Amino acid sequence: MNLAFLFPGQGAQAVGMGAALAERHPVARHVFERADRALGYRLSDLCWKGPAEELTKTVHAQPALLTHSIAAYRLLEDAGIRPRWVAGHSLGEYSACVAAGALDFEDAVRLVHRRGELMYQAGLERPGTMAAILGLDAERVAEACARAAERGIVTPANLNAPEQIVISGERAAVERACELARELGAKRAIVLTVSGAFHSPLMSPASAGLAEALAGVSVLDAKVPVIANVSAEPLRRGAEIRAALERQLLGAVRWEDSMRRLVALGAQGFVEVGTGTVLRGLLRSLDKAIASWDVGDPESFEKTVAALGDGAAAPSAGARAEGA
Repeated sequence: MNLAFLFPGQGAQAVGMGAALAERHPVARHVFERADRALGYRLSDLCWKGPAEELTKTVHAQPALLTHSIAAYRLLEDAGIRPRWVAGHSLGEYSACVAAGALDFEDAVRLVHRRGELMYQAGLERPGTMAAILGLDAERVAEACARAAERGIVTPANLNAPEQIVISGERAAVERACELARELGAKRAIVLTVSGAFHSPLMSPASAGLAEALAGVSVLDAKVPVIANVSAEPLRRGAEIRAALERQLLGAVRWEDSMRRLVALGAQGFVEVGTGTVLRGLLRSLDKAIASWDVGDPESFEKTVAALGDGAAAPSAGARAEGA
């Protein structure tokens, strides 16, 4: 079965993440130990015990999510379940690059820790916010942003699924774009609680710092294609992957396009690897018949291995509707 592995981004973090996997599986525990050593503090304690307000901080949430994802990935790898393609939502693209062999795990943990620092600092230097627009297509969301631009910078940032788009920019412009989106027919337009205007031009100070950090690590050719957020295209060459990661903070996450690209390439099933099941939910909004699984704790790992461990063919139509 041609599988695509999906890796979640910031916002999925939760106290207790990875604890059960690490307790039951030495391979997963070893990944958390490696992250602790790479960062010089007990990230594992933050993941497993909190407090939530510390774990939620961008500088901790990003390496925490990557570490949980790679712990889960190593279990799948040991079980003989491997992807044909990988993709990650924003931060998750770094997890995808580790899984594809393009980034060393310790390098990636330190990179996303630095990425979190830079994004938080950029949010202080160039304050902004983000908002979720629900029930409006991409063309009309872009129209709302264009009309609101008289109030400042605002742009589509996460094109997650049909009629589920996040916009980003200066607060006055984002709030005006929300008003216009409602006038254009959006079901809801909700300003989010975030520390900055991610995936917008307001992240330019962070982007420069991230390029410098990326210059200090090796980015190898990937063993399997990585679907890039900024282009929704499969990348294998290390130089192309590095360039895509450099562009990512300023560009939109083209998640819907990425999932459609994977289906067009021949993906028959998807596995969300790490914390939560947000990406499976986005998949179902594209097509309820798409087969998907998740691995974030021992129970979901065992279910996924039972479904895929013997190289089973695609599940029946009834099973696909439930995504399991």
